[in-house]
Amino acid sequence: MGKVMVIDVAECIGCYLCQLACKDEHVGNDWSPYAKPQPEVGHFWMKLNDMERGGGSFTRVSYVPTLCAHCENAPCMNVCPVNAIYRSDDGAVIIDPEKCNGCADYGYEPLCQRACPYGAIYFNEELKIAQKCTFCEHLLKSGWKQPRCADVCPTDAIKFGDEDDPEMRKLMEGAEPLHPEVDVKPRVLYRNLPRPYIAGTIIDPAAREVVEGASVTAIDVVSRKEYRTLTDEFGDFWLRGLEWNHKYLVKVEKDGYSPKVLGVLSTEKDVVLERVELYRKA
Repeated sequence: MGKVMVIDVAECIGCYLCQLACKDEHVGNDWSPYAKPQPEVGHFWMKLNDMERGGGSFTRVSYVPTLCAHCENAPCMNVCPVNAIYRSDDGAVIIDPEKCNGCADYGYEPLCQRACPYGAIYFNEELKIAQKCTFCEHLLKSGWKQPRCADVCPTDAIKFGDEDDPEMRKLMEGAEPLHPEVDVKPRVLYRNLPRPYIAGTIIDPAAREVVEGASVTAIDVVSRKEYRTLTDEFGDFWLRGLEWNHKYLVKVEKDGYSPKVLGVLSTEKDVVLERVELYRKA
């Protein structure tokens, strides 16, 4: 029975306490045999990534805590030439600080660092070893129920526990990997990861006012799935929960107005249409 972590991005408020707690626990502290001290700068075994999205009045910020995913099929373990990386009995992937030599004998940067699809492994220049999150294995072995990052989270956005625990199993339903395109079976899963949106403001230029209650529809040009919303009292609309890197045909309709097709828009990033003009029928 292993441990899992489920992070609900919708509950994260960007307070950075998880990142600070990781630093507090590991910088300057030797937790051998699980980890040597983390350097004061340069390493983020728990890193809060902030994503500024959209633009203008439609700017939003999403926060995504990232760390080693402690993969079941861990690429770092598969490439380590000295077998310094192992899995503990609770599922944590650990780099043995005594065995690791930073691939110094091979004349290149650590292979584990190159192999990690999450970019979660760091090289300690002073100790010449690779390092990363350990799930605070030293704390778990001493009786703690969770790592420091989960312990300090004020909104309980970070949940940690046994994968067979009913509460954790419920949280895992609908959760997903940060990088689903890489089949590594991670033990860190996410709920409510940021999805792209198309947003804008509908105005009536002749009346010089916004248009409330206009229907805005986005149709996925491949799957034909439709997303629909209405403009609010400010004429603003948000089409949320779209898929990244898809193309959508977007149109606007309102009784008494000529319908308008906004074109085929791509969600490589969030799309903001600050001013969309809608004209009354003659």
